Amino acid sequence: MTSQVWASSQEESAQSAAQPRWLDAEEQKAWRAWLNSSMLLADRLDRELTREAGIPHGYYEILVQLSETPGRMMRMSELADRCLSSRSRLSHAVSRLEERGWIRRQVCESDGRGQLAVLTDDGFEALEAAAPIHVEGVRTHLFDQLSPEQVAAMRDIGETLLRHLDATPAPQH
Repeated sequence: MTSQVWASSQEESAQSAAQPRWLDAEEQKAWRAWLNSSMLLADRLDRELTREAGIPHGYYEILVQLSETPGRMMRMSELADRCLSSRSRLSHAVSRLEERGWIRRQVCESDGRGQLAVLTDDGFEALEAAAPIHVEGVRTHLFDQLSPEQVAAMRDIGETLLRHLDATPAPQH
């Protein structure tokens, strides 16, 4: 291959790589249906949980994460990661939960640098009171609307995306 042909081939590859891979009509419909339904479901669950239990869904998720760990405690940085939250946003939420007496912070004894979020007994009781409301919302607005085959497909799709997204670093801007 001559250098001129090779350079032309490389230029064409670079140009095609720079072009967006546009969604076709069916992909566009699938994307928008998934995105909009996910956003509407999250909003509905948040509103119901806030109205009936006085807990926004983001706070509920923090309580759930802590309730599922040994000693009901976790490093703040790990809790932020598990809740898909920034550290500053999580810190603000934990402060609100501390005001309610549902979480307390303590210094990590193993290194003295990190802080732990600890779920209190009052916080665990609040979670126990909110959990039936949350589960009923998930059942009513999601699982009751789907066939067993759709639930299996949803799980497969979710696990496929999690494997990809958990293994792929976010782009740096």
